[in-house]
Amino acid sequence: MKRERIIRAGICLELLFILLFVGAFFRESSLTRQEQAAASRNVEGEKEFIKWVDFTVTPDALARSLEYDVNTYKDPVHLSWIELLAYAAARNGGDFSDERKTENYLETAAEALLAGQSMEELTAEMKHYAYYLEAYTAVLGGLVGEYRIETEEGWETCYGLKSFHPIAKGFPYNDYNDFGASRSYGYRRPHLGHDMMGQVGTPIIAVESGYVEALGWNQYGGWRIGIRSFDKKRYYYYAHLRQGFPYALDLKEGSMVQAGDVIGYMGHTGYSAVEDTNNIDIVHLHFGIQLIFDESQKEGNNEIWIDPYPLVRFLYRNQSEAVRNDATKEWTRKNEMRDPACEESGWG
Repeated sequence: MKRERIIRAGICLELLFILLFVGAFFRESSLTRQEQAAASRNVEGEKEFIKWVDFTVTPDALARSLEYDVNTYKDPVHLSWIELLAYAAARNGGDFSDERKTENYLETAAEALLAGQSMEELTAEMKHYAYYLEAYTAVLGGLVGEYRIETEEGWETCYGLKSFHPIAKGFPYNDYNDFGASRSYGYRRPHLGHDMMGQVGTPIIAVESGYVEALGWNQYGGWRIGIRSFDKKRYYYYAHLRQGFPYALDLKEGSMVQAGDVIGYMGHTGYSAVEDTNNIDIVHLHFGIQLIFDESQKEGNNEIWIDPYPLVRFLYRNQSEAVRNDATKEWTRKNEMRDPACEESGWG
């Protein structure tokens, strides 16, 4: 009899553990993706940093929030486009597909802030605002600010979008949103970037100021360039550059580049262990954006690559014009720019 009670108690204990496990499983499954991302920062014994970002902000939302930012730059209350977008994301769960709802959220936040309310007050009850603010700052942090641009009248100080589309002005290309599509060369994997199809020799532009962290041959990307932002949060990857003449002549690892500089030329190299090989059928630029919250994420299984397509569409409004040197056959930017981020970095 005593043995039976012990057996029954053991069975009940096992059932209790099973119920607890199943409950935890369904609780995890029911979490929103942003809740999972926020939770992933607080694993005991690990450093706390963001381990997942799904950047779904539309080009229209980017444009509208930037308009608020630029239009209030000299006003007593300067609206931050990143804060406005983080507010909207916290309200809509990171889903920007409903343009009218997104516009209402942006307008609500802007009106409240201009009326004297602080963003801290406005978001006091928003559980995920801090997450979106940090994530979106990592994505957009170096794209807007003060800069000086060369004009026919001289140097002009401006404020606004100081980042550029990755393809030079006037050069045709076509694209579609192919982020996440399957790739099979070497091994099956998702496509963690955006392809822009064009012509061999099309000048490729530095989207943001930073320094060249990688340059050379890779059997998957062919001739490629990796540029790190000065705050080290963004890594821009430009791949499949031109055979024989892939880069700007003075470019090397460690070089500082300014947004809008010509850094290389479109081609179709790659998919080969042999350097300088055209083994890709379609001429195109592979453009990728990696977010790095901790250096352990730079390479390996914890890399965070976001969909660049919305940003590429948004940046089309700001293309860098290039001119050709017939003697060297090299293209360079037409109008020089001075980005304070380059001076502040002390790089080079």
